[in-house]
Amino acid sequence: MRKVLVSGCLQGRALRYNATYVPLSSLIWDRWSTEGRLVRFCPEVAVGFPVPRPPAEIVGGTAGDVLAGIARVEEVNGADVTSLFRLAARRALDRAVEAGVALAVLVDGSPTCGSSVIYDGSFTGRSVPGRGVAAEELLRHGIPVFHEGQLQQAAAMLAAMEESERSAG
Repeated sequence: MRKVLVSGCLQGRALRYNATYVPLSSLIWDRWSTEGRLVRFCPEVAVGFPVPRPPAEIVGGTAGDVLAGIARVEEVNGADVTSLFRLAARRALDRAVEAGVALAVLVDGSPTCGSSVIYDGSFTGRSVPGRGVAAEELLRHGIPVFHEGQLQQAAAMLAAMEESERSAG
């Protein structure tokens, strides 16, 4: 049975920067939970960020640029937390590999977990197309990433993977 890496704050514990969680109501999610597929992980908490914590945004580039050392991640107070976000991305990848996950479902909008949108680095609430640092790291290593609004697509991919395995075996 294939596993799914999921943001720890999805329908789970209040781990987000503002000490909240992201509610999610889905039959797919409920089935995955019952089947024991969900591997919950919060990359930011895994590297020691507290809850709550100051908001952070990618500044001066993309998640790929952060991983390459070109852009940075800053907290709203100006603190540079790039090295911790790079470590958080690595820890997410390590956890995914260790658990043998097939894909990930991560909270969109996050500088760590966003898969389609992130905030623009101005701390004004404006979002732009882009990925978070952990989502980028997972994708670079062949782990498909979906956001919480894409559970049907994620479930379809997971079913196709498992059907392919059954056919090959």
